[in-house]
Amino acid sequence: MSMSQHLAPEPASGTKRWYKNLTVQVFVCVSIGALLGGFAPDIAVSLKPLGDIFIKLIKMVIAPVIFITIVTGIASIGNLRKVGKVGLKAFLYFQCVTILALGIGLLVVHLTQPGSGIDISAATNADVSEYATAAKQTTVLKFMMNIVPEFAFGAFTEGNMLQVLFFAILFGVALAGTGEQGVPIREGLERVGAVFFRIIGIVMKVAPLGAFGAMAFTVGKFGVGSLWMLAKLMLAVYITCFLFVFVILNIILWRYKVSLWQVLRYIREELLIVLGTSSSESVLPRIMEKLERLGCSKHVVGLVVPTGYSFNLDGTAIYLSMAAMFIAQAFGKHLSFAEQLSIMGILLITSKGAAGVAGSGFVTLAATLSATQILPVQGLALLLGVDRFMSEARSLTNLVGNVAATIVIAQSEGEFNSTQAASELGMASD
Repeated sequence: MSMSQHLAPEPASGTKRWYKNLTVQVFVCVSIGALLGGFAPDIAVSLKPLGDIFIKLIKMVIAPVIFITIVTGIASIGNLRKVGKVGLKAFLYFQCVTILALGIGLLVVHLTQPGSGIDISAATNADVSEYATAAKQTTVLKFMMNIVPEFAFGAFTEGNMLQVLFFAILFGVALAGTGEQGVPIREGLERVGAVFFRIIGIVMKVAPLGAFGAMAFTVGKFGVGSLWMLAKLMLAVYITCFLFVFVILNIILWRYKVSLWQVLRYIREELLIVLGTSSSESVLPRIMEKLERLGCSKHVVGLVVPTGYSFNLDGTAIYLSMAAMFIAQAFGKHLSFAEQLSIMGILLITSKGAAGVAGSGFVTLAATLSATQILPVQGLALLLGVDRFMSEARSLTNLVGNVAATIVIAQSEGEFNSTQAASELGMASD
């Protein structure tokens, strides 16, 4: 039995109250949180633990859910060549789409010129040493070495997604190689997985409260007043992410005969939760369950989604390319085409190390500026006040990008049940 069946949606009922709908609850709580942050910032800032606790509750189950999903998926296939084919196809797709994201970000930032005329005095007064220090630890070699955990269960205790992914693939391949002897272990893991998905269902009951606390803190802490100076950059980032989703991803899904609008309606609850928490990780287990329910095979979901959360961060790629060019414009540095290409090339690598949590893109940008030595790392200070407000655009785009990637890979492998998808998308539209 598929683990997603344990979280099958309740039958539609005309007697269900509108206020019990999770989408409505999250939307209302996010709106109230934003208003509270604007009118009572001191109270709003004190609500930060609400968002933090919700994120911790989700992260508590992410590692075991990823491990169980990948292991049972690989073990159920038995064909290791097919597993490798899916992994290679996903990697190539991630690279191509990331290049598109970097390219569209570069194009829009050149057209809008958000950094022109910006007062750079803030860059000389703010301390960005913590980001510069963190950037020194974000080398490609260290990133590659960090994929392998020092001991098997260290990945679970540290919550390192890439390490969990690495160990899960090894375990799944080994389990698949045991043949009939491994069947009881696979079935046992599936039963344990059902329990974890039930835990997720319980945790999601407090999602509106977590989104409320996170949004209230963001607006209360950073204030809407700080947005005006860099409103042009923020607007450019949001427009670019919008174009990427509704043009690039829309075309890709259309090519595979899937409606982007229907997909967005299907994951609307997750989108609102990400909007409130600024973290795509907050819905990772739930989005895996939903994609499997949508008709994507379990092993494709298990391989593509966790990998995509580290290697397919389209929104982060857009932000990084635009932020780097914004700093260049603000400091009046006219970069040659070759210099721009070198920055984009490094971003293609460093963007893969950004995790799916709020603020990671900022550290990645610091690593890129340090690596290129073309732009001043001090320019990060210009973005300190508004980076948090742009993380929503990054996280939302990352989430939609990974959903699209999973559907595309599943279809290309013949592992997508279109009849089941039509049924699920139809129910979501009701």
